[in-house]
Amino acid sequence: MVEAQHVASTMKIVDSPAEQDVLEALLDGAKPALPPEAEPLDYLLATPFRYPPLPGGSRFRSGIDPGVFYGADTVATAGAELGYWRWRFLHDAVDLERLEPVPHTAFGAEVATTTVDVRCAPFDRDAEAWTHPTDYRHTQAFARVARSARVGGILYRSVRSAVPAWCLALLTPAGFAHRKPLAATQTWWLAVSVDGVQWRRDAESMTFAADAWRTP
Repeated sequence: MVEAQHVASTMKIVDSPAEQDVLEALLDGAKPALPPEAEPLDYLLATPFRYPPLPGGSRFRSGIDPGVFYGADTVATAGAELGYWRWRFLHDAVDLERLEPVPHTAFGAEVATTTVDVRCAPFDRDAEAWTHPTDYRHTQAFARVARSARVGGILYRSVRSAVPAWCLALLTPAGFAHRKPLAATQTWWLAVSVDGVQWRRDAESMTFAADAWRTP
């Protein structure tokens, strides 16, 4: 799931589609270069390999590692994972109690690469390290070893979902089976409050309470 604001954001500050095309081209030219393996990919698949990580990195990517594409087994799992980070942003903000609904795109992708599943033996004996809510030192170190062994992805248990679910950290853009995402997409609206997040799509909704995300 990814935020779907980019077109609307530039539309607000131009007067015509032609001006918007020029602005989008200028913005694209200022972005970091894609790694060669990611250049043939659709932007939805290539983007995670383009930008540096946030301070502290992510679960399987430190500040000096190449990009990682994070996926989940279901839309609900992706909603919990992404929802956590939007809630975390609100939680850490000053004098901000709510984030108004923002559209997001849910899409699927097919992967064809070697993977290691840390939910299985012998790796499951270190499950506490793989699922720590805030300490990513062990998972980032594991990802570096996986890259050196030419492993393309890491399967792991979702840390933010309240029900058992799995996620995939794809370590290389060469791990996609196709250059484009699967054709079917969904648009979900995400609203965030101090108590949790709510996703809505037509008559469907998903709610995730923040109680399980709070750490001492």
